[in-house]
Amino acid sequence: MKANLENYTGKIIEKPLEAIKEKCLDCSVYDEVEVKLCSCTGCSLWPFRFGTNPYHKKRNLTDDQRKAAAERINNVRKKR
Repeated sequence: MKANLENYTGKIIEKPLEAIKEKCLDCSVYDEVEVKLCSCTGCSLWPFRFGTNPYHKKRNLTDDQRKAAAERINNVRKKR
């Protein structure tokens, strides 16, 4: 279930990671350098402050797996 969130500036935020990034910017007075230098490592949002999930593993697919995935996607798109 997705929900659109609107912060007090009127900006629509659709994704949780975007909301976390926005909160970190708000906490650092919208200074991106301060977000990068944030020393509040005890904050539960700290690992996600750049708007990415650091625990998400990159997928290493072989060429055959990439082709199979592309075919599945194309089949789904054709059905629409």
